[in-house]
Amino acid sequence: MNSKRERPRSRFYVAPLILGCALLVTSCAGHLPQFGLGFAELPASQGWEPLPIGTWVLNDGIEARTMVFCPRDSCLRQGFAALIAFEGRRGRDMEKALSEQPGALARSFARLASEASAERRKSTKPAKPVPDRSSTDFARFEAEGAGGILVTIRSKERPARQAVTAILYRREGERLVVALAVSADAAAAKADATAAWRSR
Repeated sequence: MNSKRERPRSRFYVAPLILGCALLVTSCAGHLPQFGLGFAELPASQGWEPLPIGTWVLNDGIEARTMVFCPRDSCLRQGFAALIAFEGRRGRDMEKALSEQPGALARSFARLASEASAERRKSTKPAKPVPDRSSTDFARFEAEGAGGILVTIRSKERPARQAVTAILYRREGERLVVALAVSADAAAAKADATAAWRSR
């Protein structure tokens, strides 16, 4: 398994990364709240809650099928999972990034964590937060006949503290179908992304 390490500086929090991914995925959503059906393997009985995906504009080339979140107060481990489809130019651009530019993708997740943490600091207004540098790794894997990328953001000061995003993708007809999951654990992120993928 090939892997590479990038070393951007960023504040490190798992929850803002999950929130950042949700905001990134829903950035093209409309104003009407609409909930997906959830994933059979990530059921409400285990704490998973469907998130509003809104009315998506298909002309933008993005279709959010389902997004779910497992909050800390009802789950042993916090998590986020989503199933999305891209078509047209958006699909080609996303496929190229996933296939040819995983380093840039890893850096984008590091920036998401940094930006989300900056927003968190603004709302809580702590006195001069201590910088927490992080490193970002990515590695390829395969599951369920789909290509996969595992992105890990790890705190340099506290190596046991990390956030992991697992992404599975494959072209199906005219669309690029993508399942992603975020967790604090690589095995959990892979399992949740696979559960989302199987629901497509």
